[in-house]
Amino acid sequence: MEEVNQFPVVERRRNVATSSDREKGEVAVFQELGKALTSSLQLDQVLRTIMEKIDEFLRPDNWSLLLLDEEKQELYFELAVGKASQALRDVRIKMGQGIAGWVAQHGETVVVHDTSKDTRFFSKVDEKTKTETQSIVAVPVRFRDTCLGVIELINCIGPGGFDPRDLKLLEALSDFAAIALENARHVKKIHDLTIRDDCTTLYNARHMSFILETEIYRSQRYNYEFSLVFIDLDHFKLVNDTHGHLVGSRLLAEIGNALKAHCRLIDFAFRYGGDEFVLLLPQTSKENAINVARRLHKLIRESVWLEKEGLKIRLTPSLGVASYPADSRTKEGLLHLADEAMYLVKNTNRDSVAAANIGILPNTATAESAG
Repeated sequence: MEEVNQFPVVERRRNVATSSDREKGEVAVFQELGKALTSSLQLDQVLRTIMEKIDEFLRPDNWSLLLLDEEKQELYFELAVGKASQALRDVRIKMGQGIAGWVAQHGETVVVHDTSKDTRFFSKVDEKTKTETQSIVAVPVRFRDTCLGVIELINCIGPGGFDPRDLKLLEALSDFAAIALENARHVKKIHDLTIRDDCTTLYNARHMSFILETEIYRSQRYNYEFSLVFIDLDHFKLVNDTHGHLVGSRLLAEIGNALKAHCRLIDFAFRYGGDEFVLLLPQTSKENAINVARRLHKLIRESVWLEKEGLKIRLTPSLGVASYPADSRTKEGLLHLADEAMYLVKNTNRDSVAAANIGILPNTATAESAG
């Protein structure tokens, strides 16, 4: 009996020591995260630190960071740690669906001691991962009034419940995650502003120079071919003069989207300036690039542009093609030859395709329409 009475005293002393150690540990965590946030804009580094600390302090069976896809209003698993992590890669949760979806929608923390008694629990995730979720702690990852995602801990609640101090630590970690995510968004926006054209959202001429240098290096190393296609819109000034520059900008954006839609995943589309566009086609011979140029020529001249706005604008393009290494092995040489081929068309009859060291090609689109 005496031993039983003494046990709480011993336990309390152990808890005091543990609490003191834990305080020091938490301070160290926040210092580490603070350094990571201020010394690096690498999102992965900060999230990895948060992941390690959640595992170290809270010991859940599984835990995950779900991020919000704003366009689709769905949560997806950005990070998942534990036995079922691989199975979660393709899982998406609608806003408001399940406990994570509820937390994202309402922006409130939820502690569920027994999932079988909570009507919000979404059992299909367990079915997919072949796990048994008994308890959940979910906290929103919020920046100001915007919910960016949810941190969810599975089966970390002990017999005594979930310690309020643990919850405060988890909420603090979610704040760090939110700051890291928001920083990453700003860095991406700044990066996009430096490499993309505002009007069309295609890459700009500055970025084209960098990509072209990279592609020359890659093609030299692996003995690849690649090609450039220059596109100039014929008499585009008439569009601005007739409809105004705002309509001209919307037309450029629509044509830019069409060009991007007709690119392969490995291709690059650029707005070179004014009404000129450039496509960089990796691993593409001159012959194949000419075929691409013909298709784009037909696309532009046969499409009715800004039809939804009731304008029904028609245009013809002048295109020039040059290839590596067939025409040149230098960036300057390729740009000059593709531009020269395009201007050869522009300074004659327009509305056609020319290739470096070949000249103007038979205008198949005109011949077909005439026939």
